[in-house]
This record gives sequence, structure tokens and C-alpha cells, in this order.
Amino acid sequence: MDSTYEPPSGISRTGRRILAGVAAFAVAASTAVAGAGLLAANAAEAETSAGVSTSAINGFRSVGYFAQWGVYGRGYQVKQIDTSGVADELTHINYAFANIHHQNLECFEANKAQSPGPNGSDGAGDAWADYGMGYTAANSVSGAADTWDQPLAGSFNQLKQLKAKHPDLKVMMSIGGWTWSKNFSLAAATDASREKFVSSCVNMFIKGNLPVIDGRGGPGSAAGVFDGFDIDWEWPGSQNGNEGNHVDEANDARNFKLLLAEFREQLDAVGRETGKHYELSAFLPANPADIEDGGWNDPEIFESLDFGNVQGYDLHGAWDAALTGHQGNLYHDPADPREAARQFSVDLAVQEYVDAGIDPAQLGLGLAMYGRGWSGAPSSSAWGTATGAAPGQWEAGINDYDVIKNVGTGYYDANLGAAWRHDGNTWWSYDNNQSVTKKAEYIRSQGLGGAMWWDLSGDRSGALTGALWNVLGSGTPGPVEGGDPTDPTDPTDPTDPTDPTDPTDPPDEQCASAAWSATAIYVGGNTVSHGGHEWRAKWWTQGETPGTTGEWGVWQDLGAC
Repeated sequence: MDSTYEPPSGISRTGRRILAGVAAFAVAASTAVAGAGLLAANAAEAETSAGVSTSAINGFRSVGYFAQWGVYGRGYQVKQIDTSGVADELTHINYAFANIHHQNLECFEANKAQSPGPNGSDGAGDAWADYGMGYTAANSVSGAADTWDQPLAGSFNQLKQLKAKHPDLKVMMSIGGWTWSKNFSLAAATDASREKFVSSCVNMFIKGNLPVIDGRGGPGSAAGVFDGFDIDWEWPGSQNGNEGNHVDEANDARNFKLLLAEFREQLDAVGRETGKHYELSAFLPANPADIEDGGWNDPEIFESLDFGNVQGYDLHGAWDAALTGHQGNLYHDPADPREAARQFSVDLAVQEYVDAGIDPAQLGLGLAMYGRGWSGAPSSSAWGTATGAAPGQWEAGINDYDVIKNVGTGYYDANLGAAWRHDGNTWWSYDNNQSVTKKAEYIRSQGLGGAMWWDLSGDRSGALTGALWNVLGSGTPGPVEGGDPTDPTDPTDPTDPTDPTDPTDPPDEQCASAAWSATAIYVGGNTVSHGGHEWRAKWWTQGETPGTTGEWGVWQDLGAC
């Protein structure tokens, strides 16, 4: 399909509601790692308990959301994360989103459009963007074109190629989002439903067993793409979520904790087979009422989570059409005229978690690569009058950082850690270099584990991620541990079963082809020797051991040497 094709699942997820009854703008949350059965010699010792993530840059995390639907009208593809240099300033990419099927309450893949109304998310998905769309040599990360018959294409394959170029980068499948949280409560309701739901997600995105759709997918086809899950349930126990969400106010908090424990248990079980730690993160609400209703401030959930990212944006927006104001102010604004329960700040949200006994190292601070705006705003000061939402490229009241960064005159309040722009008529609240720098200093001072970005398409030059790393990327390291010594994909790990120098490998001296290397890049048609057999690559690959990915894998067995 050409670049003018619009996604069946919509265009945006940024319009969250924080308060009950707030008329949020409509959004669409459209719809994996590895573990192809490799056993590490020290697998029993390789499983690490949840607590501190094992991937960091200078001891901090930087997590960026990649929106599935961005490959369409926005024209934002994985290659741009690489060519912009942003990939070097990230530790994690969260792929947004996976949906939960309304009938069997499982993870699934489908090509079905998002529809309006409370039932619009039922069965919606975009397998074409995920693993169906073919990439040319010019727009692929590897520089090699996809072939018509390869099982894995689309953004999943591009993310796999990106990880090959940036081996420390982890990719997480994010489940839910504003639009696709409808069925979380049902999936989490019982022991049986939790076990079934989590097993389906692990099978599909960690083991990589994608359904065959339009010739793509199959057993093991997505092995090596995802390193864990990000849980984006908006919001357990609260009626402040999207219209039509299933909510069990009495039991959601308990069931949410049990669901996270089920994810942890099943991910660790796969890890015992592969010698790898699979990560589990969550998107954490900012509204104290939502935090309390969902049990997000229960330290026990962080026994399952490696980390969570606190919502640091959408604190105000043009759902209050007549009042401009800050959507991501770091500190409380005494000039905020709203009632006390609606006077949000990033610091207030973070302290809700820290004061409950949650380790700050397990918290990331959410940052926005977009702004929220109003029209008919004569005053450049915050909390002035307005007549409605400002025009937006994708939805009213919202524009990317790249669109608004030079609009009118820029303003910054260092006491609040808040930035905005005003051109005499439109008023935009957003994050810029100054506010990001202030928030990065806050991350250091509070001992937080890092930052998170929604979403990467909003700042294509990497100005904001660069501002973060100017503070966090050097100097005293942060609190997050780095480097997983038990990672079986590390070619220097002496216990790594994929190490080409493993003395237990059958000798390949009698084979005509050169020995397979875990670090080399191969393209379709390349041949290697491994395990006494010769193998031909069907498409681009790196780090996939011949003979471990089945008939749907990248390597075709040419027989014994």
C-alpha cells in the first residue's frame, strides 16, 4: 500500500482524560524477545527478580513510544529513529499498542478498523502495519528490501533490524492505551482468565508465534522482536477511562496486582529456558484518585514490575475550552484557578508513588513530544480565557512539538518547570529544551530511574531527547543497573549457546560455507555453516541461530556438510 493509505485503527492516542466526565478528544490506540527455545548453561541462575531494569544509558532509562499508526499519514517509520540519532539516546521502545479481544480475552492480531463508539475497539487491530507491510531498501533500517515471501515484515521486522544495529536497545509490546483498555478488567478477573490472557501474549509476542495473515506470520516468525511488555491499563477501578470500558471498582485493584504477578511468573518461566530476563513495565496515572482506585501506589505491584512511567502530561487540555493552562508543569502553580482536586503537577504525581514507599529508581518521568492548545486566547499568561481548542494537524487541541516549536513567542517559567507559546490568538502548552532540562535535573535530584516520551514521531530531530541526555547522559551515573551478564545473545558470554566459538558446537571445517557468526549481518541468499549443516538465509538477519527457529525461520537447512 502506498503512503497515502490511512490506518484502519485511527490516528492518535494522546487525548487522555484525567477526570470523570471530562470530554476527551477521540483517539485510536492501534495495534515481539526472543526466546526461540535457546537454553543457556546457567539458565537457572539467569532469571533475575523484578526490581531494577537491566538496560540503561549512564544508569538511566529513556523510553520512547512508537505509535503503530504513525507509519501512515504521519510517515514516521522505524528507520527515522536510527537516522536521527535518537536510537542512541533511548534504552527502550514501547510499541503502541496491542489490543485484548472482546470474545476470548486474549492478545491477537487482525486487520480490522477502529470504529466510533464504546464498542469501536472490539476486534480492532492492524496486522498490516505490525508485520505485513513490505519495506523498500530505501526506507528499511538495514538497507535491504523486504521480499514478498518473508514471514515477518512491517514495523516488527524494522524494530528487529534496529535492535541489531543498537544491541542495548530493548523493545516492549505495550498493551492497552486509552482506546484499547476496554477489556483489561475482564481479562484480569479470575485466575483462569489471567493465565489464559498472559499466555496468549507471551506466545504471540515473546515466542513470536504470529497468526498467518495475508502470507505473513507463522510459528516463531516474531521471535527476537520483543523483550517484554508494557502494561497501559487506563484505568483499573476508575470510571475516568474511555467510554465503554469494563470497570470493576471493587476488584480491579486486586486483580490488577494479580495480573502483573501472572505476567512476571510467565515471563520468568520463558527466561529460565532462554537465560534472559524479560522486562515488565507500566504506564502510571498522575491523578491521585486514579492512583488510589487502581492500587498503583501499592509497593507490592513493583515486585512484579521492573519499572513504571508516571504520566507527566495531559494535566490540562482544551476539554476545558475556555481556560488556557499548563499540561505538564513540573511544580504546582499557585495561579491555577481550578478547584484543588484538579490542580495537578508532575511533582505531585511522583510524590504520590514515592510517599507510598515505592523506590524512585523504579519510576520514570513522562515527557510530551506534543503540545495542547487553545484558540481565541488574547493573553500570553497561563490561565487566561479562550474560545476553544486550537486547530491541530491530527486532532483539535493537539499538535506535535515539531509543528508548534516556533509558533509565536516562547515563554518559560523556571519556578514551575513549564513552557508555552503564544501568537496573540493560539496558546500552546508543551515541553521544550528548557522544561526538559529542568525535569532532567529533577530526575537526578529525586533519584528517579529516567524518563519516558509520548511519542517519538513528535520530535523527529531528537532535540528533546538530546536535551535530556545533556543532563543525564554523562556525569554521575543514575540508579539503574546496566548490562545483563546472562544475556544469551551476547557473543562474548562464555555460557552463550549461540557463541560461534562454543567448543560444544560440532566442527564446521568440512563445510564449504564460512561458519555462522552471532554478530554478522546476513541477507537473503547468504550461506553459512553451523552444527555440521549448511544454511541459506531467506532474508536479512542477525543473531538468529540456524536450526532454532523452525521451518518459518530465516534459515533454510541445505543439509549436512
